[in-house]
Amino acid sequence: MSKLDPQEGKVTATVEVEIYGAIYKVRGDDPQRLQELASLVDEKMRQVAQYVRVVDTTKVAVLTALNLAEELVNTRTGRASGGEEFSQKVEGLAGQLEQALAAATP
Repeated sequence: MSKLDPQEGKVTATVEVEIYGAIYKVRGDDPQRLQELASLVDEKMRQVAQYVRVVDTTKVAVLTALNLAEELVNTRTGRASGGEEFSQKVEGLAGQLEQALAAATP
């Protein structure tokens, strides 16, 4: 079901999404994007649940939120996927490789 959001002036749609076995009705202007986000949250919750012995869904959700918040902060500060640390490691390994190759060549 779609309707106009008077505050934003956008058409919003209500979409049913499934996250960690529960169905939620959410509203937004892009139903496909909402499904993608719900799938991401569901996937993250299932990953967290594999590593912790917590049965409480709320606790799994909070731990998942913390993990997603860390990813967001890392992205905002330029440390996504290791960012600067990754570059330093690559540079260090490249230096070691160059030294090894130099020592191996006659």
